[in-house]
This record gives sequence, C-alpha cells and structure tokens, in this order.
Amino acid sequence: MSSLQDQLRGLVYSTEHGETCPDCRQPVADCRCAEQAEQARLAELDGIVRIRRETSGRKGKGVTTISGVPLPEAELKRLAKLLKKRCGTGGAVKEGVIEIQGDHRETLKAELESRGYTVKLAGG
Repeated sequence: MSSLQDQLRGLVYSTEHGETCPDCRQPVADCRCAEQAEQARLAELDGIVRIRRETSGRKGKGVTTISGVPLPEAELKRLAKLLKKRCGTGGAVKEGVIEIQGDHRETLKAELESRGYTVKLAGG
C-alpha cells in the first residue's frame, strides 16, 4: 500500500491537453476508444442478420429489431434510413441494432435478402 505522501503527490488537475477521455485518459482529439469499440462489435458478428419483433420495455408497442448487420456505424445509419423509408415508418439505431417501429419482419427480410444478406427471423 502506498504512503499518504505518495498519494498526495499525484497530478490532480491539468489544463495542458484540454478535455480528456474518461476511459483512456488521452486528449479527446487522440482518443481511439470509439474506433476500438466499433471494431470489437464488427469482430463478434457471425454474418447472419437476425430480425425479431419486440415489445418488452416499450409499453406494449411493437418494434422490429435488426441485429448482426456487418456494417460500420455510418453505413448502418444509412441502411436504417433506407429501411425506414421502405416501411414508411420511424425508427432508430441504438448500439448497433436497427429498430423499426411496427411489425415489418417480412418486408425487411425481403429487402435485406435482395441486398445480399443472410437473414433469419428470430424469436416468436
């Protein structure tokens, strides 16, 4: 265990680099945490796009979720916009999962298969 003197000698506050990332303690301009998280997300995908209908935590409102799409975040948002337009409804991209309001599983499956993805309907 370090002594009290060693604990008190550490850096408390500095304005040398400006704002720093809370995870890696690097300046925000040099932080690579987001890139590493994106690469980790893409590495764990198995190449199968899963479409499912969910209602939990949404006050009974159903949404169709699409997970496992092997695209970077910017392209994932672009794909989500096209799918929302195809279904004529709203939605969002949250943590690599596309959420489309309503039950549009068959429409989305046909659209994604036409774009060359391997698609599975998951859940009930």
